[in-house]
Amino acid sequence: MSKLNPAVTVKDHQSGNTKAGVILVEYGDYQCPYCGRAYPLIKKLLKEKGEQVHFVFRNFPLQEIHPMALSAALAAEASAMQHKFWEMHDMIFENQKELSLGALLKFSKDLGLDEQRFGRDWQSESTLSRVEADFESGLHSGVNGTPTFFVNGNRLNTYDETYASLLQAVMTPAL
Repeated sequence: MSKLNPAVTVKDHQSGNTKAGVILVEYGDYQCPYCGRAYPLIKKLLKEKGEQVHFVFRNFPLQEIHPMALSAALAAEASAMQHKFWEMHDMIFENQKELSLGALLKFSKDLGLDEQRFGRDWQSESTLSRVEADFESGLHSGVNGTPTFFVNGNRLNTYDETYASLLQAVMTPAL
């Protein structure tokens, strides 16, 4: 069984209860249709079980098959620098079928971000390094497709694109 490597740190994008007994990590690609289908399931899980679940999102843009994935990941990271990661993350997934450079710029404007700062951060080497670090951690963890989930550090192999399978894995994690 694949293990999460590295473990979750304060540098990760986190939601839910950071003191929860269950840590769910997703390696995701903003343009991946499977990640798009998982997105509302995770939102539902956090709404219903947010006190019991600590959720972490790591970027794993599959650029060869999803040409907008890297730009979207960079946009989310640039938004994080203005404390709007989750807002951009959600907006991208909720508008996944319309992804384009123009759409990402519109999202930043809709979120009230400082547009000049967003543009600089979106194109900065440090933002790219952040996305690459997530991707590398995915490779070290045995990720080869998206979405890939880990529950308490163990790769989740029972997710079958249903809420029931996600809930089952999170509520009865392997020890």
